Amino acid sequence: SPRTLLQNCIIYFLFSKAGLTTYYHPGINLKKVHYYSIKLYEQLEAETGQAVGFHQPGSVRIASTPVRVDELKYQMTRTHWHPTPQYLIGPEKVQELFPLLNMDKVLAGLYNPGDGHIDPYSLTMALAAGARKYGAKIYNPAPVTSLTPLPDGKWDVHTPHGTIRTNRIVNASGFWAREVGKMIGFEHPTIPVHHQYVVTATVPEVKALKRELPVIRDLEGSYYLRQERDGLLFGPYEKEHKMKLQDSWVTDGVPPGFGKELFESDLDRIMDHVEMAMEMVPVLKEADIINIVSGPITYTPDLLPMVGPHQGAQNYWTAIGFGYGVIHAGGVGKFLSDWIITGEPPYDLIECDPNRYGKWTTVPYTCAKARESYGYNNVVGYPKEERFAGRPTNRVSGVYELLKDQASMGFHAGWEQPHYFYKSADETGYRPSFRRTNWFGPVGRECRLVMEKVGVIDLSPFGKFLVKGKDSVKLLDHLFANSMPKVGLTNISHMLTPRGRVYAEVTITQVAPGEFLLLTGSGSELHDLRWIEREVASGGYDVQISNITDNVGVLGVAGPRARKVLQKLTDVDMSDSEFKFLSCKSIQLAGVPVRAIRISYTGELGWELYMEMQHMASVYQAIMEAGKEEGINNFGTYAMNSLRMEKGFRGWGAEMNCDTNPLEAGLDYFIKLNKPADFIGKKALLDIKAQGLKRKLAHLILSPDNVDPEGNETIWHNGKVVGNTTSGCYSYTTQQSLAFGYLPVDLAAIGQTVEIELLGTKYPATVVQEPLVLTEPTRTRLQKKTKSSG
Repeated sequence: SPRTLLQNCIIYFLFSKAGLTTYYHPGINLKKVHYYSIKLYEQLEAETGQAVGFHQPGSVRIASTPVRVDELKYQMTRTHWHPTPQYLIGPEKVQELFPLLNMDKVLAGLYNPGDGHIDPYSLTMALAAGARKYGAKIYNPAPVTSLTPLPDGKWDVHTPHGTIRTNRIVNASGFWAREVGKMIGFEHPTIPVHHQYVVTATVPEVKALKRELPVIRDLEGSYYLRQERDGLLFGPYEKEHKMKLQDSWVTDGVPPGFGKELFESDLDRIMDHVEMAMEMVPVLKEADIINIVSGPITYTPDLLPMVGPHQGAQNYWTAIGFGYGVIHAGGVGKFLSDWIITGEPPYDLIECDPNRYGKWTTVPYTCAKARESYGYNNVVGYPKEERFAGRPTNRVSGVYELLKDQASMGFHAGWEQPHYFYKSADETGYRPSFRRTNWFGPVGRECRLVMEKVGVIDLSPFGKFLVKGKDSVKLLDHLFANSMPKVGLTNISHMLTPRGRVYAEVTITQVAPGEFLLLTGSGSELHDLRWIEREVASGGYDVQISNITDNVGVLGVAGPRARKVLQKLTDVDMSDSEFKFLSCKSIQLAGVPVRAIRISYTGELGWELYMEMQHMASVYQAIMEAGKEEGINNFGTYAMNSLRMEKGFRGWGAEMNCDTNPLEAGLDYFIKLNKPADFIGKKALLDIKAQGLKRKLAHLILSPDNVDPEGNETIWHNGKVVGNTTSGCYSYTTQQSLAFGYLPVDLAAIGQTVEIELLGTKYPATVVQEPLVLTEPTRTRLQKKTKSSG
């Protein structure tokens, strides 16, 4: 079939870490990639007639410290609502599965039956046979010498076999990915890492076993180990200061002709891991090493691959940076082929979007992060995780230098943005935990600040685009499900996919006739821009789009005293009657030209102030000085998240994404099905509405012990899995934990009780009417209504 053909054409294998296959992945939808790959490999030999050497003895991730046990529990609650088979097992079961272990330190294990390993070469040959079976032509060798984009969006691919005219190209060229990208002006942030694994001769104790050992992953020892015939094979992930990058390939290119070659091995680099493996699996002490393999694995800065269409070039796609190799191949092939055929991703995989990187992703940054990420393969994966190598990039806001020593900084698409701020008595620094840690008190303080006084937040990481031109209204009316705001007004709008899924949420302001300011989240800047540019190109719209993200700084000022502070700095009337909610004005603030929009993602009285980045520090200092009498202070994104959830604000990438439609997400107010424009996804939404919803987003409250929902936890009812959370936090205003979660319609009624699993414990949760805390505009409106009726 064309789908199978396309899927197989974009799969590649170069060097694979012992061909490991596993259902496990901490990422929610990347589990789907792994699941599909394994199911494909199970049937491939029967379909193609080619043996693939697929062994499925299962795998066990070993926890030998209490925090590792917490990690396994954390991951288990994110698995129950997936089809992937996974179990938390005790030491007795671990020993039964792998009797050669030293059990002195084993506390628990995460067991995935069906896991194992596959021969990469045999798998490649089987996929090639399947591709030929369905009509593919394979040329080998066929180096690409150049790429030529054509005006109609097609490409000419130049090879020694001739020029191929194609509708699109998929860069799936492994450690040649950078060189292919450079042909069209891209600097893809990928770099080869030296990965070593060790193969032993026959081990008598292994040979005597009646069944194949499962793959084990010793998380503290940072290595994997599996049976190889009658011996053992194990591969470590070296520490950051010891592991080796092949950075010369980044600067000088891959040596001509390099293909099946390997690097020179270095046993000294991995001796720490070898010793830990010998302690955990004592039979290794007497085993003879017969081979040490060292080959290149291509890494991206965050370890995840770059999968999907790339912004900045029409019909150019990537499938590169696969640190996990073989287990991603089948699922990613299916994911991309479905997207290409249907015009939208089959499910949300934003964490692998190639457009999460940009010009800020320099070679030094890439090298630093790849070195860090390689060592992070087996580091504890905490919620709210921060990694600090390569930071800061050149993408810092105009107030970064003023704030960096006062705050715990988070990393958002290259930007440094405060998560929360310290005071003198606070425990400072990044303190990771699966439970409430040193951020908990300061975040509560900041929430009270915004609710009672006035706070300032750096929102510069927002993606910011200007769209103008003859067809600007026509374009945006086609792209967005909401009606376009009039000049001087703002609204929240959503771009939908053809199936009616939520591709993006954008704040739109018409700043002048036919000129629109579009604001999106930091992680979706180029993701959204690519979608818009694709529509411009395919529809022939006469518009100009400018990405002004790096040039414009943004400060949010929110709280009941926000108006009083800003009024001291401008002559423009900031009163409720003159500066209404969801309106925009150009003002002078402390002598600086500022575009002020009355909107606040905390739900409190507030404005967002847009200015040239070089003026940001002076405006910030003026605001702080003017607000001294009002008790002004800083707040960060953790507090903003708690406040937005209390107000019932949905978050893009959590409550809404390409896995959800806006009706089940409760976004009906923003969807104008009766507007004349035939916006993308309109027909699909009409069909969804006519058929009725099967699930709905619910607002839930619960009272756990020192742990709060984060999102993606399993929701239970009467012993059965019924849904999943999408985000969660502690509400400092109502003093309870909150979560958003998708439930079947019959379980989403107000007052319904369910259970949310956190770290292995199921806590009672109740569906409540939202919002728990009214937004400031609603409170003001109700107060006015009460006064007028009185």
